[in-house]
Amino acid sequence: MNFRALTPEDIEVFSEAISNFFNLMTRQAAQVKTAYVFKEAAPILWNDFNGLIQVSGGFRGSIAFSAPRGLLNEILIVMGEADKTDAHFLDIVGEIANQLSGRARKHFGEALDISTPISCERDGFPLHTTAQGPAYAIPLTWGPYEAHLVVHLDLVRKG
Repeated sequence: MNFRALTPEDIEVFSEAISNFFNLMTRQAAQVKTAYVFKEAAPILWNDFNGLIQVSGGFRGSIAFSAPRGLLNEILIVMGEADKTDAHFLDIVGEIANQLSGRARKHFGEALDISTPISCERDGFPLHTTAQGPAYAIPLTWGPYEAHLVVHLDLVRKG
């Protein structure tokens, strides 16, 4: 298969997905900042909790959401969840990655097969991806917290 890297329009899909997620789930807007390209050969996840989705089916690579404990704690409060254990933080960060990937799937089509989320704490696993194009970090702030969506995808080139 012949693949292409993401375009600025593709990145915008993910930025909008972040905005939509926070508006729907928390009724508080996230401030999505300008995406940037990782300089490292493989992107790293650096926050307290990380959720990772591997993709396939005309795509190759991964989508990850990396967030600090405080942000996840506040999201759980807004959702009315009393359980604030590390296990619950791992569940919610994986679910956020899953929802953001699902929103991307609506744009890119059903060919975007997404895996079950994998969650870990900081430095819990290295991010191995099959994508060969550049990886992008999309930073966001929500209240006093900063989190990142890390998108490392190649798309099948049409035609």
